[in-house]
Amino acid sequence: MAKDSSNGLKEFWAEIPKIDEDFLGSIRDWKNVQIASEQETIWLKGFTDEQTISPEIQQLPNFLLYELREGLLFRKEALVPTKKVRTALLWTPIDKALKLTFPISNNNFFGIDEKIEIKLKPSEEEQPALALLSSIAEIKESIIALPKFKLEKLDWIVINDKALFIGNPLLSFPGKTFWMKDNHLLPTGFDFEFRNLSSLLQKKYNVDNSQWLLWNEDGSYLNIHKNDLRKLSVSSFRLTEKAEEWN
Repeated sequence: MAKDSSNGLKEFWAEIPKIDEDFLGSIRDWKNVQIASEQETIWLKGFTDEQTISPEIQQLPNFLLYELREGLLFRKEALVPTKKVRTALLWTPIDKALKLTFPISNNNFFGIDEKIEIKLKPSEEEQPALALLSSIAEIKESIIALPKFKLEKLDWIVINDKALFIGNPLLSFPGKTFWMKDNHLLPTGFDFEFRNLSSLLQKKYNVDNSQWLLWNEDGSYLNIHKNDLRKLSVSSFRLTEKAEEWN
């Protein structure tokens, strides 16, 4: 007799104390996950197999993951159930249930009920570099020797003693590279600790999309007005060099 293929589908539940609710911001953009509240416990369900072993899940404090089998909750791969499934819970998609709001007093904090410092963390996802920050002293001899076609697709701006180039393809100069997310320029290999912050930060600090927000790994950022960028050319570089009296 053929086996019912639906028997192979696993349904995962989880619980976390309400006092640790803020930490769920790291998975708030998992729209398949639903959340419900019961006294001092937050219940979640709807995880995929991949999500149950993700770094985001593993880093959650006091997080207990279960597999639902015939109305009973088993710790993952356990043979004996831990408890019965909860009933009469009011389920809501996690991105709707967790309302992130901006604090009034500190621009570098962002929270649910408590304030959470905005941080960047290493990301396993590879993203193409679309911006480069280079020391002018290191590149000024090389850039004037480049042909026009390598420069004309790039925009640039001077930031103190450095030049920020934006476009594709980038020049093969030494420096620090960034990738674009919304209107953020994030260091390559990094992303926001809470990924859903990206669009919310834009709504707060860049509502008209007139700026790039250039981020450092420590969570600080610099506003760059897009109108201040200019097309890259040898002549524009030399004019700026002369005006700034670079040596």
